Amino acid sequence: MSQRQTGPGLAAAAFSFLCWGMLPLYWRLLDGVAALEISCHRVVWSGALTGLLLLALGRAGEVRKALSSRRDLGLLAVSSAMIGVNWVLYIWAVNNGHVLDASLGYYLNPLVNVVLGMAVFRERLNRPQSVAVGLAACGVAVQFVGAGSLPWIALSLAVSFGIYGMVRKLTAVESLPGLFVETACLGLPAAGYLFWRAAQGVGGMGSGGLALDLLLVGAGAVTTLPLLTFAFGARRISLTTLGVLQYIGPTGMFALGILVYGEPLGLARAATFGLIWAGVALYTVDGAMRLRGLARRADANS
Repeated sequence: MSQRQTGPGLAAAAFSFLCWGMLPLYWRLLDGVAALEISCHRVVWSGALTGLLLLALGRAGEVRKALSSRRDLGLLAVSSAMIGVNWVLYIWAVNNGHVLDASLGYYLNPLVNVVLGMAVFRERLNRPQSVAVGLAACGVAVQFVGAGSLPWIALSLAVSFGIYGMVRKLTAVESLPGLFVETACLGLPAAGYLFWRAAQGVGGMGSGGLALDLLLVGAGAVTTLPLLTFAFGARRISLTTLGVLQYIGPTGMFALGILVYGEPLGLARAATFGLIWAGVALYTVDGAMRLRGLARRADANS
């Protein structure tokens, strides 16, 4: 891989994760609108934008191919349900003072992926992975004992996004046409809900001025743009680099929760974050070492 390829890829992937980390700033601008309604706008306008991009790039055929496969269509229907749940819960969390919980969920996500791989694909955990998952479990236990409740927001976000990622890996559909099919699956009920809200006179669109309307439409752009730059970057940098960069997102959320929105950290939550950070660090180092070992063996055999 040449440096010329690596530079743009690294910048594109970092931009994607930075956008995802800063998204709470955008959703907070819409905190007067219900989370479900914001998510429906996100679905509708993302679908419209991805549809236009597919036509402009001459890739509409990829959508027809996905729709012709019962297997891929069924999997995309499941992934659309998971991403829909994730979007609604994430926006609700951000606009109801739970940015730190959202951050915790996305820190947990790689470890949830390991557990899903073990449970669904019968993958075996090595010792560092087992310790990493154990540290995350201890973090959840500390939160339960210290705060008297499970971190259900973080767990729900991590599990829903983990299942989404797992299902998407099982499909042969690229990210852009896949997103279009997913938003198409959700589009009819989302549009119906928005029309119903408008008919009841309680919808956000048209009730808060041009700025609010533009922000609601812009939900499609802030959803689609990072996905496109992520897809560009992921093909041009190593999995090790990508694995490290993914923590930009939850780190940005964590910083916003503490520094901008003043959410209390507390001893129990701080201990939970500490244990999960330790698990994530161990998981990342182990993954990097295994990938380097594979690369050395490939070089030796070539």
